[in-house]
Amino acid sequence: MRRVPESAEAARRLVRTALAAWGQEDLIDDAALVITELVSNSVNHARLESIRVVVTRPSEEFICLGVSDRTRSVPLLRTDSNGESTRGRGLLIVDALAERWGTDLYRWGKQVWAEMKCEAAG
Repeated sequence: MRRVPESAEAARRLVRTALAAWGQEDLIDDAALVITELVSNSVNHARLESIRVVVTRPSEEFICLGVSDRTRSVPLLRTDSNGESTRGRGLLIVDALAERWGTDLYRWGKQVWAEMKCEAAG
């Protein structure tokens, strides 16, 4: 998808659709917030015009949200107050809502991902 602020809404729709299909409606609000923050980071810091949003269920216990872009700069969790700025705190939200999160570096760029615990099927 294009690397524009409006891409966050398309990413939220993808997350809502996938979680509803997996019967994980209780996670939709938190997962939508997490994907919004991941997309926002790529929109603000990536170089090329496209990003890739991925929603997977690697196991019965977790869903994984990811955003790939073509830059290798690793996002950092900011723990300072950042003065009066309202920017730079998105990963604090991701860190609070996700079971774990991280960055996978590739030759061509990176994927920032977050895993969220979900209800097992059945």
